[in-house]
Amino acid sequence: MTSISAARSTDRMNRILFEPEELQADGTVVLRDGRAAHIRQVLHAEAGQTVRTGWLNGRAGVSRLLEVSEALVRLLPVHTQETPAPWIDLLLAMPRPKVLKRLWSQLAALGVGRVVLLNAGKVEKCYFSSQWVDPVYYRPLLIEGLTQAGLTRLPEVLVRPRFKPFVEDELDLLFPQTRRLLAHPGAKSVLPQACVNGTRPVLAVGPEGGWTDYEMKMLIARGFQLFALGERTLRTDTACIALISVLEMLLQNPCRERAAMTPPLQGLRKTAVYRIGGTASSPSAGVLQAPLEYPSGVT
Repeated sequence: MTSISAARSTDRMNRILFEPEELQADGTVVLRDGRAAHIRQVLHAEAGQTVRTGWLNGRAGVSRLLEVSEALVRLLPVHTQETPAPWIDLLLAMPRPKVLKRLWSQLAALGVGRVVLLNAGKVEKCYFSSQWVDPVYYRPLLIEGLTQAGLTRLPEVLVRPRFKPFVEDELDLLFPQTRRLLAHPGAKSVLPQACVNGTRPVLAVGPEGGWTDYEMKMLIARGFQLFALGERTLRTDTACIALISVLEMLLQNPCRERAAMTPPLQGLRKTAVYRIGGTASSPSAGVLQAPLEYPSGVT
């Protein structure tokens, strides 16, 4: 198993994470790797100060610096806070290796709990031999995303190189009684109001060429709801980030998101409509619409 010390980009750390086995008998943690360099060179922290820390797959909080030197950093962690739990799962047709490499940290930072890398008709079989499906290579990238977002829960990763056996034999076991969403470019369906119910969904994102008709039929037959954000065909990494971001707003906290918009509405004008699917003049039935206001003087 790759340790946290292998995680890259220490200048991006918003929460320093510890492996549980790094806890010493006296209750302290000793760092000698990039995390120690981050504390010294980026945070410029000194003994007696505190930094934001957490246990990987555990609680978070702060750690008091007991010793800061060129050789090591010794900390006393106090972790009593629960961090946000993952809120979405991803069924992802295996992307190109360089795209997958870019995605790992982003998926962790966005709160994905489980990633299933799945074969599809438009996926090159050689993608499954990429180093970026090896935990030795992708685990540090997941940890990088967690540290950036201040999270602690490491996403579970499953690699499934056979589409039909997975859908027929494993899908219902892994994702029982959950909202199932099937993204496909140019799909005519939209997200109905019923999707905004706070449940943890599983999102299926196909290859850049889209799912085949056979694959869509199999997934729809098992409860996946077909939808699209528009007519554009996006790269896999762009599509994943856009889809997850929109769904987080609509599925996780729809009421809070709209309430947060209420105070600034006084004295504003020019209402626009944010929507998924439909048209401004004739929105589709059930399409989610929310007012978006511009300040006076803005055209």
